[in-house]
Amino acid sequence: MHASQGRSAGLGLALASAFAFGGSGVAAKPLIEAGLDPLHVVWLRVAGAALVMLPVAWRHRDLVRSRPVLLLGFGLLAVAGVQAFYFAAISRVPVGVALLVEYLAPALVLGWVRFVQRRPVTRRAAVGVVLAVGGLTCVVEVWSGLSFDVVGLLLALGAACCQVGYFVLSDQGSTEGADGVEPPNPVGVIAYGLLIGALVLTAVAQPWGMDWSVLGGSAAMDGTDVPAWLLLVWIVLLATVIAYVTGVISVRLLSPAVAGVVACLEAVIATVLAWVMLGEHLSAPQLLGGAMVLIGAFIAQSSTPRTPSGPVASGPGTGVAERPDDGCADAEGELSSGRAAT
Repeated sequence: MHASQGRSAGLGLALASAFAFGGSGVAAKPLIEAGLDPLHVVWLRVAGAALVMLPVAWRHRDLVRSRPVLLLGFGLLAVAGVQAFYFAAISRVPVGVALLVEYLAPALVLGWVRFVQRRPVTRRAAVGVVLAVGGLTCVVEVWSGLSFDVVGLLLALGAACCQVGYFVLSDQGSTEGADGVEPPNPVGVIAYGLLIGALVLTAVAQPWGMDWSVLGGSAAMDGTDVPAWLLLVWIVLLATVIAYVTGVISVRLLSPAVAGVVACLEAVIATVLAWVMLGEHLSAPQLLGGAMVLIGAFIAQSSTPRTPSGPVASGPGTGVAERPDDGCADAEGELSSGRAAT
């Protein structure tokens, strides 16, 4: 495939992934309001997607021996953690607010790099963090005191923290190791992440106590009744399987940095869909704050170093170039790896 055609295809897949992920909350919230516990909806989503991806997991079963820690971390954080916290959050706060708070993850990644790993970050990335945090204050409307749902906000922050783990794990698994081991197949990692996440959520959610009759009825979407099973199919196939796979392929065709920037559209898509399909209207300050969060995330995620004239990048499509004694390259590489898992 020609380079320009590959970029065009990658951009299209990245947009498709953002749309697919962005619709997860819109489909899940009616099920929650119909009587399903948020954890049960998460379990249905992850377990259903794990069954669909089971043949892929079998094909890449060698990952169990070669990358067990990566698979376990991916399953616990990028799948079980992000999904559980996000779905619990949207049961208490609007979908747009929950996702915008979750998009503080790029800022939190920079905090991890700067204060935990003690590596420098660029001034541009720091500006992105400040802008995102400032936007969050508008999203939750802090000037109104504690009238917003504190628990819902904390749950959304929990999703953001789990997403940080996903970014860090994606960075560790995206390049060839020092022992010459090839990087793991990303679709295989997703398949095992879903399987592990399903096992963990089975123990936590205890689906045997779920009200299965809800799936045989209907759920209301802004006054319109929709079959509950149709919403479940939407969540499993479109918002999970297709969303993850198109996202991963787009990273391969573009770069983690570019695909990550396109992924910022997910929050916009989710907010618009919630507005149109669920009737969740955000105030003008919240919309302004949401724009600030997205712009801040855009700046932070796109703050990749320039390619030097000397040694070239640490891997194809990583968006990270090797520079002697420059910690910023490594720090920004972690930020730009992977995509959101909502």
